[in-house]
Amino acid sequence: MKKTLIGATLCAVALSCTPMNENPLLVESPLPYGAPQFDKIKTEHYKPAFLAAIEEAKAEIDAITSNSEAPTFANTIEALERAGGKLNDISSIFYNLMEADSNDEMQALAEELSPVMTEYSMYVSLNAPLFERIKAVYADKDNLGLDPVEMKLLEDSYKSFVRSGANLDDEAKKQYSAWVEELSLLQLEYSKNVLAATNAYVLNLTDEADLAGLPEFVKSMGKATAEERGLEGWAYDLSAPSYSPFLKYSSRRDLREQIWKAYNSKALGGEFDNTGVCTKIADLRIKIANILGYATHADYSVENKMSKTSANVVEFLDKLLQPTLPVARKEVAEIYAYAKENGFEDSELKAWDWSYWSEKYKDANYSFNDELLKPYFRLEDCIDAVFGLATKLYGLQFEERKDIPGYHKDVKVYDVKDASGRHMALFYADFFPRASKRGGAWMTSFREQSIGADDVEKRPFISIVTNFTKPTGSEPSLLTHDELTTFLHEFGHSLHGMLAEGKYASMTGTSVSRDFVELPSQIMENWAYEPEYLNGFAKHYQTGEALPAEYIDKIVETKNYLSGYLQVRQLQFGILDMAWHNISQMPDMDCLSYEKAALKASNVIASDPGACISTAFSHIFSGGYSAGYYSYKWSEVLEADAYSLFTEKGIFSKEVANSFRENILSKGSSQDEAVLYRNFRGHDPEPEALLRKLGIIE
Repeated sequence: MKKTLIGATLCAVALSCTPMNENPLLVESPLPYGAPQFDKIKTEHYKPAFLAAIEEAKAEIDAITSNSEAPTFANTIEALERAGGKLNDISSIFYNLMEADSNDEMQALAEELSPVMTEYSMYVSLNAPLFERIKAVYADKDNLGLDPVEMKLLEDSYKSFVRSGANLDDEAKKQYSAWVEELSLLQLEYSKNVLAATNAYVLNLTDEADLAGLPEFVKSMGKATAEERGLEGWAYDLSAPSYSPFLKYSSRRDLREQIWKAYNSKALGGEFDNTGVCTKIADLRIKIANILGYATHADYSVENKMSKTSANVVEFLDKLLQPTLPVARKEVAEIYAYAKENGFEDSELKAWDWSYWSEKYKDANYSFNDELLKPYFRLEDCIDAVFGLATKLYGLQFEERKDIPGYHKDVKVYDVKDASGRHMALFYADFFPRASKRGGAWMTSFREQSIGADDVEKRPFISIVTNFTKPTGSEPSLLTHDELTTFLHEFGHSLHGMLAEGKYASMTGTSVSRDFVELPSQIMENWAYEPEYLNGFAKHYQTGEALPAEYIDKIVETKNYLSGYLQVRQLQFGILDMAWHNISQMPDMDCLSYEKAALKASNVIASDPGACISTAFSHIFSGGYSAGYYSYKWSEVLEADAYSLFTEKGIFSKEVANSFRENILSKGSSQDEAVLYRNFRGHDPEPEALLRKLGIIE
């Protein structure tokens, strides 16, 4: 009923509507490989496309449930896997652009569509006749002659329905549906508040004395940001390329404090307050977990991950934290002592002092900083080098396709082919920050790899999104070494998507458990520290001079600089995530107090009373990593063990690369991830592998 009313008022606010057969989201794309027609898609096209695709998807579900033939793997499980294909394509475009190129109209539409999409999700997951057919096939699974991949699809499908409430009675289903819809709206509200709070702040400096300590590249960036915003002087905002170097280099402690507090109190009170949203989301997740038979959301979340139980996650985090805390506290003491020797007068380091003094210490002890390296990491050279690494390891070739549109003028599109010339993927690269894009860096896809019922393969459309410094009138986009590492990380995810091989989209590419999905990305970071790799491309953008050997030595030497502190920081994110989700009822505390209590035992720098991670912790409150942030460290353990095989056989070893591609990158979740890893490495990894790599234990 609700959906019908929405459809009836669809054109009420517009003078005219695009006919369905002209809507670029609904018609078959004439572009190469069926690429999305981003040059034709307008915001007005989304709503009718969603509604039409939902009707089509429901009809496909109805065709399964009304089939008079007995349930089979083909007419039920495979048919369900392929149902809603058009809706998936439209959703992938819309929700990805909500993160990368959003506007107020799209955000309003997302809120309007949320109950419609939830209603469709419930139409499928709580569909009793559909579940009866799935159960019938599942009950007979041992007699169907299924191959291992088909068997896993059947088992995954059955478990997915059970985990989505299919076994609930009618009254419980109604309550479950209401909670899921409410949760969806709250997550949208959370994301909207974070983006708005991020964009609302700018540190506008008009006195050159306020730029004390800033290197020229940071000044130039500030000047460019001010010009973009129509401001005088220099401007610094809360995007990573702006915020991080300001904290690192500014000798104005008062200004560092100001921008640090702005960043670390995003959506904490004020117009875009997320404090109540956090607690509501966590409370709803408990209720949903309980109605499905789980004590906590964490129990529900990790059941189908490599970790399997929340107890294993807590034990894992503690196993890394305890040996790391003494190292981290020693590092903080060393930085504080250095600061005191150099004029710092406070009785303790504050959080806004850390980046500045740790960078000073690094520069003094290693004669090494970002400003020295940035001229050698021109973005275009880094692109060639990252693509070149994929060529060396996996034989991939990248050709820019200017005839295929991106969704923004900054986006470049590449046709990816393997050594034989076979088309593997389209790759969309979106590198620069803008107000319509959230902060951070990520990989996503507009289409997964799959093979249809007609045996025609669809290759994937993969996207990488970052927030690297934009070129200015005086210099190109230059990356820090950290940004090069980030590029390699996200490109590792991209390879996981590009090299996917399989039949079912739900099991290919990055459709793997959260604590496994970071392995392909994190292993790629290792090459950023390999002299043999850096020597191949890093050169000064003005002189052409190769990156000096002593600089490369410093990169390697400082690889584990502050590794204890940085590991504790990452572990704290995982601890906070579990604090919100490994509970059976919400404590009688406000959001900020609860966070402070959860992190107190693991703090190595005094916590600022007005700082809050939770209100802008998008990964766990709106980004799919709830009770899963530990996955980054879990995957680091995997990659530390996995990369040791490359160091043993050679960092460009075709043998190891082929094995990694065959056993990890191409397989998706066609087998249990623990089995996939053992097939590649020959054994299970241990946390000690990471502790050794970071120099925390011998």
